[in-house]
Amino acid sequence: MIELSKIENIYLYNGYTDLRKSIDGLVVIISDDFDISDMKNKIFIFCNRGKDRLKIIEKDNNGWWIYQRRLSDGKFRWPKNKQGKLLIEKRQLLWLLEGLDVEQRHAHKETAFISAY
Repeated sequence: MIELSKIENIYLYNGYTDLRKSIDGLVVIISDDFDISDMKNKIFIFCNRGKDRLKIIEKDNNGWWIYQRRLSDGKFRWPKNKQGKLLIEKRQLLWLLEGLDVEQRHAHKETAFISAY
């Protein structure tokens, strides 16, 4: 699994992607559509039309990682009716991988830890 502690940003590529693309093809999409100069410590998530497969791309110091997930049964709850990129939180990624919606309207908002001392 991805080491989320070092990840700064998580981007979903809304819409559907032809996941026959390898790392090079997905990096071209990232370069063209995300307008991000430094891709290190960020992950980019792509979904196929059938919503049963994901590819996750991560850049580290030496190159790119690609992670792929294919469901045997069911579909990912991919955001609807949006195009382009969507910045999500780590907990939203975990929700997505568990089969939940990225937008959990009843979830508590994340807060920063404030010391009482």
